[in-house]
Amino acid sequence: MSSILAPTKSKPFSKHIGKAVLTNTAKRYSSISRPQTSQLLYSRTRTRPGPLLLVPSACVSLPRSGVLQNLRHYAIGPGGGGPGGGGGFPGFSFGQPQAKGEALKEYSVDLTQMAKDGKLDPTIGRDEEIRRTIQILSRRTKSNPVLIGPPGVGKTAILEGLASRIVSKEVPESLHNKRVLSIDLSAIMAGSGIRGQFEEKFKALLRDIEEEGGKVICFIDEVHTLFNLGKAEGSIDAGQMIKPALARGLQLVGATTPDEYRKTIGKDAALERRFQPVTIEEPTVASTISILRGLKPRYEVHHGVEISDGALVTAAVYSARYISDRFLPDKAIDLVDEAASSLRLAQESKPDELEALDREIMTLQIELESLKKETDVFSVERRGKVEGDLLVKRQMAEELTGLWQAARDRLQKIKNTKKQLEDAKYQLEVAQRQGQFELASRLRFSTIPELEKQLPTESEATAAEQEESPLAMLHDRVTSNDISRVVAKATGIPVQNLLKGERDKLVHMEEALRQRVVGQDHVVEAISDAVRISRAGLQAPNRPVASFLFLGPTGVGKTELCKALASFLYNDEQRGLITINMSEYHDRHTISRLIGAAPGYVGFEEGGQLTEAVRRKPYAVVLLDELEKAHKDVAMILLQILDEGTITDSQGRKVDFKNTIICLTSNLGSDILAHSTASDPETGLVTASAKAEVLERTQEYFPPELLNRLDSMLVFNKLSRTSILKVVGLRLDDVSERLKHRRITLDVDDQAREWLAAHGYSEMYGARAIARVVRTDVLFPLAQKLLRGTIRDGDTVQIRVSGDALDIKENHPPDPTLARPDSEVNPDENPPLESDEHH
Repeated sequence: MSSILAPTKSKPFSKHIGKAVLTNTAKRYSSISRPQTSQLLYSRTRTRPGPLLLVPSACVSLPRSGVLQNLRHYAIGPGGGGPGGGGGFPGFSFGQPQAKGEALKEYSVDLTQMAKDGKLDPTIGRDEEIRRTIQILSRRTKSNPVLIGPPGVGKTAILEGLASRIVSKEVPESLHNKRVLSIDLSAIMAGSGIRGQFEEKFKALLRDIEEEGGKVICFIDEVHTLFNLGKAEGSIDAGQMIKPALARGLQLVGATTPDEYRKTIGKDAALERRFQPVTIEEPTVASTISILRGLKPRYEVHHGVEISDGALVTAAVYSARYISDRFLPDKAIDLVDEAASSLRLAQESKPDELEALDREIMTLQIELESLKKETDVFSVERRGKVEGDLLVKRQMAEELTGLWQAARDRLQKIKNTKKQLEDAKYQLEVAQRQGQFELASRLRFSTIPELEKQLPTESEATAAEQEESPLAMLHDRVTSNDISRVVAKATGIPVQNLLKGERDKLVHMEEALRQRVVGQDHVVEAISDAVRISRAGLQAPNRPVASFLFLGPTGVGKTELCKALASFLYNDEQRGLITINMSEYHDRHTISRLIGAAPGYVGFEEGGQLTEAVRRKPYAVVLLDELEKAHKDVAMILLQILDEGTITDSQGRKVDFKNTIICLTSNLGSDILAHSTASDPETGLVTASAKAEVLERTQEYFPPELLNRLDSMLVFNKLSRTSILKVVGLRLDDVSERLKHRRITLDVDDQAREWLAAHGYSEMYGARAIARVVRTDVLFPLAQKLLRGTIRDGDTVQIRVSGDALDIKENHPPDPTLARPDSEVNPDENPPLESDEHH
């Protein structure tokens, strides 16, 4: 280039930045640039022939013909001479069309060749769909099937199965020697920024397909993307370009979803008549298990682990039960794949439990080092607790590390044994081929049986230790427990709720609920029975887990029971409970907010308040509070949920309620229960006559088709004196929990509890007023004393009755600084005060 370009000396160099300055040598050859390069360039580049002058200095000594020859060589350069090339100069293309078959090779993948090479997964089942596809492809005209089905049901796998059948000659003779090519539309679009490039590429592809003479079956996955592809103002899209080819006999197999088919192909009658739809339904759980068994060897080889048959069954069953927004077999395959990947990761690194323990130890060590610099009472006490926790954590880490290392050693021994067994079997085959019968006899009857005996013993020992260990240690076989852990991570359901530990938990379900809900034993038992029926697998498959209507006055525990149920089932009250106040849907036009506004209205994109909440948390207790205050048409929306377990929102998406517990609450009949004769004054149990009146009024208000779909209508009892005292105890326990971080102890005697019960319970408001009394007579005085410094960290607060009010007194613990020797007492040290730095 030095002989062509040179900076000028007559003007400052800054004026020539970005400009090419020609030397005298270059100017002698500039006369050949425009007239003789027209044969190299498209017409659109004739206005910019400048880069053709940038040739190496080696060309300057050549005659003009030699310059042109070298110019052609360097101009084509790395960009190539075909469409999109340009010797590395952006925007330049040279008029050298692609060779025959080049476009087909560049923009497609040969599925039949992949089937010959064994690179395709086996297609299990789907015989009817494959046969229907073959039948359409064998037609004389309109032989273009389009596979229509939800994502993940196996549409692409059907074409792979077709390619495998063509390779194995299990198709009619008319399809023999045909190739199934998967067209890559993204490869065609890539680099097609200039107008006309996409059309040129697509036409070249269609030309290559026609030149194959009917020996090609094209497959386009997500065929709806073909339409509107490459469409610009004044041009036609790929869908219109392919119509003539379809009329001339091009065989095209497409795959799309029902919605996309309706939006694209279904709108064009001329195009729709050229396609023959083949509906692909979601396979059953049994069919999914067969599919997983067929794919099992491929995943075992990929991950280097074994997969038990129980894991495959668990993956199919749990994915169908707990993953509702996707389709089989895709979601079941993902569970197996992720479980195998997790197991492989555990073999090569520490288990999650051990890593979490190491992080906790590191956190405690940092905290301990920080506390060593503090001398106040709180820090000294906290330092002692941290030292104790650190000692316990380190012992646990040492124990788990030993278990993990032992498990790794066992696993490595098993792998070595398997390797020896594979080598022995290979040696047996070689010995038999070579006629070494003595060696073959020793391998067959001695070596191989001994190795096979070792494997089951070691594997069974490993499995037994896995069941006894509280933590999942290392193993080489994907089991049902591994699938359960993956489901737990994906759905948020605790893993113990999916394993055998759930039985013990469900047996004591009533005891757990009674700790928070008092005086409603019959309701707790009814809910527990319904949940146990569901968990035992005896529930109707297409209905919610359970549905109840809670009746009774305010303040008897209807809402609290739902919170306790969510906390029990999902170990998280916030995550496991969806609460909707039905008084917000009093007007008729507000009902649509439950499932979403209609298209064209404000809020359509946001979705429904009920449906969106369940879509985000499909495993929850759904509380529809105060149902009688909503418009009566709300009941019509609930019918589909209670009967079929699903509902379609305003955007056409199905929302699954099969894993929810529906709780409806109502205050209907509260005036009946308010009479003194409606319940036993000692126990609070509602009389049979009062209960019958409440149910009769409920049946008059709500439509019978709604009540018919409920599992139970439960009338809550009034709270007895004993129940009220238990509620007071629960509220005081909440206060003690809030004070725990300041090491403040609450001491409340029986007389003070009686005072709170007497002033907190009312016939009109029930037990709700107890929380209000605790707030005004306990929390407010405590807050004032804490702010004034009267109550300090570590104090004991005594609550007693004084006259007609509660008296709150603080009891300070002895100051530990008084017990220190004089030499250790710092005269400038301030007494410990309650400050934020201690919390």
